[in-house]
Amino acid sequence: MRNSPSYTASYRLTLDETHTSISDIVAAVGATGAQIKGLDVADSDRGRITVDVTCDMRDSEHRRAVEAALDALPGVHTSSVADQTFLSHVGGKIEIRSKVPLRNRDDLSRAYTPGVARVCTAIHDMPQKAHLLTMKANSVAVVSDGTAVLGLGDIGPEAALPVMEGKAVLFKQFGGVDAWPVVLDTKDTEEIIRIVKAIAPAYGGINLEDISAPRCFEIEERLRAELDIPVFHDDQHGTAIVVLAALLNALKIVGKDIADVRIVVSGVGAAGSAIIKLLQAQGATDIVGYGRDGALCADHVDGMHPSRRWLAEHTNPRRVTGSLRDGVRDADVFIGVSQGNILNSDDIATMAPNAIVFALANPTPEVDPIGAAKYARIVATGRSDYPNQINNVLAFPGLFRGLLDAKVKEITTEVLRVAAVAIAEVISDDELGPNYIIPGVFDERVPTAVSKAVRRAVRDLPTIKIPIQEHMGTR
Repeated sequence: MRNSPSYTASYRLTLDETHTSISDIVAAVGATGAQIKGLDVADSDRGRITVDVTCDMRDSEHRRAVEAALDALPGVHTSSVADQTFLSHVGGKIEIRSKVPLRNRDDLSRAYTPGVARVCTAIHDMPQKAHLLTMKANSVAVVSDGTAVLGLGDIGPEAALPVMEGKAVLFKQFGGVDAWPVVLDTKDTEEIIRIVKAIAPAYGGINLEDISAPRCFEIEERLRAELDIPVFHDDQHGTAIVVLAALLNALKIVGKDIADVRIVVSGVGAAGSAIIKLLQAQGATDIVGYGRDGALCADHVDGMHPSRRWLAEHTNPRRVTGSLRDGVRDADVFIGVSQGNILNSDDIATMAPNAIVFALANPTPEVDPIGAAKYARIVATGRSDYPNQINNVLAFPGLFRGLLDAKVKEITTEVLRVAAVAIAEVISDDELGPNYIIPGVFDERVPTAVSKAVRRAVRDLPTIKIPIQEHMGTR
């Protein structure tokens, strides 16, 4: 396991320089395998100095091993250890700020009572004005029950809250969208639907997050049918958008057409299901999905959940059976959204020439990326420490920016597809390469390109109409 910025810690040391030097500190840390990122002298007094040593480590056990190595040095005392990841979460990662000044009584009378009553009345007379005169115009609820948190599973609402806060930060940073974490202490499908419908009047969109399959399918489907604002399950559709974007560019490099390639998808839950459907919308014809029991096939659908049965009946035209290892043989594309280390490099060697491998399980990919790269032409992961990171942050901020700006009521498959194409087209043909098939997460061109593509795609969809002459209240 590599050192990671997820495990950065700062050690405050006091040391007697007559016994131990700074170079001894550096050597002791290096001997543990940790990587020093900073070394700062905070104080010095007659041979005794205070030093802050910051380094990246593999995990929490490694962090404790570094502390033990430092304390073992003569004349050295570790007075504190600050885990930088935990420090970044202290007090939460988001806050609310006023967009209007409150400098005097006049300001207060307009922002709150009595002036706010005029705005309330205007919205009562024409409810769609809420999209102009309240936070609804630029707000999304990030809703989760904490049952399917990436890499952690069912950890509950409180433990999932840091993830939802992080999602809200990404919405704001990359799309200018105000997002609000809403974690629910229930796993009951009907109750979740009722709660989201009840809170929906405050929001311009709903982003469902980390809700386990197959419940997530019904929750999204019902909410889309029963609400008049867009509902988006990022674990499904955000992943699918970015996977399609990366695949479009990868196929350009290897000179293959999506309609002709054999595609294997490992994992047929929320993400896998959405990926398959979006690839089909782009023209893919030969996709085989694999679950724990092997290939999905229309010949064996008895007892299947309806969502999985649909996949079995609409994929696998060659009626492939058997294990995933059997299935990757001669395949052009492998897409993994399942679990780590289920394939090895020898399996990748059996794929077709110029193979494409997207091993997206986190933190451990389905196959070691370095081993896969010996045989595959293009390899992508969900990790930030390898080339071609497939990350949902490329999709959802720009997508919702476009949906909110257009005041659209629904999200169609075509909207998802054009979002993927827009991400892919950010990289020009001259820039494309085996290690650059998808833009970086900090590429500022991406959210703008996605929001523009979405606005174009929704021109003919039902929208919230706010007559210009009715924007302001008259009472």
